[in-house]
Amino acid sequence: MTNSSPFARRTAASPVVPRGDVLGTFDSYPEAQKIVNRLALADFPVKKLSIVGNDLKTVEKITGKLTYARAALAGAASGAWFGLFIGLLLFLFSPTGDFSFILAAALIGAGFGLLFGVVSYALNRRRRDFTATHQVLASNYQIIIDPNLTARAQQVLAEGSGGSAPAAVAADAPAPVEQGHDPEPPR
Repeated sequence: MTNSSPFARRTAASPVVPRGDVLGTFDSYPEAQKIVNRLALADFPVKKLSIVGNDLKTVEKITGKLTYARAALAGAASGAWFGLFIGLLLFLFSPTGDFSFILAAALIGAGFGLLFGVVSYALNRRRRDFTATHQVLASNYQIIIDPNLTARAQQVLAEGSGGSAPAAVAADAPAPVEQGHDPEPPR
């Protein structure tokens, strides 16, 4: 899902949905990630695997009611952090090295942030009187594998679980599924 190395190869300019066998279908990303981690520990060529999230949904979780006080406080906090950053820059490049730059910049930043937060809330008040967080979630996650490696992956997972593979990776099923999901290929 994320590229952990800044030096890793970049993906293609127009990405395509991976094709292959479905090694397993899982209700959460961490469940699918555990299977990939088990394969990686067994020196399996994990570059031939993909975790695909299906049926994406945008979820907006309401975190509270927005008021003038809350908008002012959030704006002041944000402005103070920005002011602190500017104050540190002034402190580093000042010939006198006075700490008052840091405090003054943080206070000025908090003041401007408070003002901006209140004005911004006043302009958007009737359209959005609440705070929220956004997430994109998938209904399920499938591990897609190169068809030439399916049997090997199932064997590795069966050996790693003491001889009995989980339902998602049973050695005798070509495209197994976990928890009753259909092994429908991603679109």
